[in-house]
Amino acid sequence: MITGLHHVTAITGRPAENLAFYTAVLGLRLVKKTVNQDDVSAYHLFYGDEIGHPGTEITFFSWPDAPSNVPGAGTVAGISLAVPGPEALQWWRERLHRLGVPHGEVADRRGRAVLPFTDAEGQRLELVAADPRPDVVPWAGSPVPGERAIRGMFGVTIDAAAPAPTVALLTRLFGFRQTDAYTEATGVAVTVLEAGPGGPGTEVRVVVPGPLRRGRPGIGGVHHVAFRTPDDAAHRGWQQALARAGVPASPIIDRYYFRSIYFHEPGGTLFEIATDGPGFATDEPVGSLGERLALPPFLEPRRAEIEAGLTPLHTPAPQP
Repeated sequence: MITGLHHVTAITGRPAENLAFYTAVLGLRLVKKTVNQDDVSAYHLFYGDEIGHPGTEITFFSWPDAPSNVPGAGTVAGISLAVPGPEALQWWRERLHRLGVPHGEVADRRGRAVLPFTDAEGQRLELVAADPRPDVVPWAGSPVPGERAIRGMFGVTIDAAAPAPTVALLTRLFGFRQTDAYTEATGVAVTVLEAGPGGPGTEVRVVVPGPLRRGRPGIGGVHHVAFRTPDDAAHRGWQQALARAGVPASPIIDRYYFRSIYFHEPGGTLFEIATDGPGFATDEPVGSLGERLALPPFLEPRRAEIEAGLTPLHTPAPQP
């Protein structure tokens, strides 16, 4: 069963500024500072709630030499983050304005209040007013008050030149439900789907990009979207289900903090199916998550070499 979103992994060219923005400005916790297991010269930074519950994590590969993101078909057009109610959006609008973060205005989208903004590299984000998930625990060390804190992901928006195959995969294979379909004033067609129980952390919006062109993930864009499955048994079942559906996919890869399967959905966006566990407290105490470079056991013998190839990252001062 797919129960919702597990994490979204994006690309940064400036990891120190990225760390400052997502922790000191947005108030998320750096729950894991590790490396890309396929490219150990790059950081892999995980931001989330107090312990990095699945569905709260925005993660980044640090690739300073990557090209800039090109929006378009086959890419993720934006990441939606949940905040507790419309009043929180007004608080966030004032905070973003005061801190010089590019943002739009609070707007109504089909009965739900949203506030769009970007980080310094152009990563498209939005805050969405929603009832908080009961399992999300805001970071106690955050500069953002708990009653205003980001409560994990709300959803993602995927650009697809021909949305029907993408929607079919999400509904027929993943078990998503279509909850809405409409055309925006700009003429863009939108299909809204949700998984599992619905609500924050379960929504995928599939839209036709304008102008219609092929996108390319890069700095300021999303590398892949990961979906949740509860355990290893269910995960093995997904590998078999993908094979039966004729979807080419990777073998199961042990990422130590979770297990992964990767494949491209019909529109071209890279998808991952990830297990909920073991989690980020596997190799660090909860109280000190993200404070040191964490390496999975198979990379630990290379620690000296890996650390020598990385620019040290320091904890930024919080932005009140």
